[in-house]
Amino acid sequence: MDRTLIVIDGLDGSGKATQTALLKDALTAAGKSVRTVSFPDYSDPSSALVRMYLGGEFGPDASDVNAYAASSFYAVDRYASYKRFWEQDYRNGTVILADRYVSSNAIHQMVKLHKAQWDGFLSWMEDYEYEKLTLPRPAAVIYLDMHPDVSRRLLAGRYNGDESKKDLHERDFQYLLSCREAALYTAGRQGWKVIRCDDEKEPFSVEAIHQVIFETIKEMIE
Repeated sequence: MDRTLIVIDGLDGSGKATQTALLKDALTAAGKSVRTVSFPDYSDPSSALVRMYLGGEFGPDASDVNAYAASSFYAVDRYASYKRFWEQDYRNGTVILADRYVSSNAIHQMVKLHKAQWDGFLSWMEDYEYEKLTLPRPAAVIYLDMHPDVSRRLLAGRYNGDESKKDLHERDFQYLLSCREAALYTAGRQGWKVIRCDDEKEPFSVEAIHQVIFETIKEMIE
């Protein structure tokens, strides 16, 4: 039986949850059995270390927790989710749509390392999560490439201008710029599908982005 996992990832504010929901509706309308998952799973105890990290309990800056330690927090949360909630659906052929996945460690944690160490980190990440933890590999990673200037403005709207509601990652604009660089680097190395989401000033329409995503993954689920 075919097993399909499709990941939608991107910077904070890029529209991941919205596009995941639209893709689920489109695939369901096409007769596919679909399940969505989202990471981190803030509603579950498995995300406790992630919540502590993002809340600044290990230090006020993202760099206070090294790339490998922070990546492990997220990896364990994914493992707990997979083993308890969606492994059987995946094995039975349900299409799994993930709002963030292993790819997020490349986007948000790899930037803590010198660029000369990036390839080593990517090798470690893939071995740790896919081989050691035996998480399923995605059929495709869709990266929503929203320019940080645009995503920052969208985040401000989400929180009604209240900067205190942003987590440790969202508050650091230079960090977001670096994350985009890391994401595009990884996309080139690992064959992610990069979907342009703005003209560097204004975001494209939600529906226009959805149509590009659907056309990108259509052949995978036929």
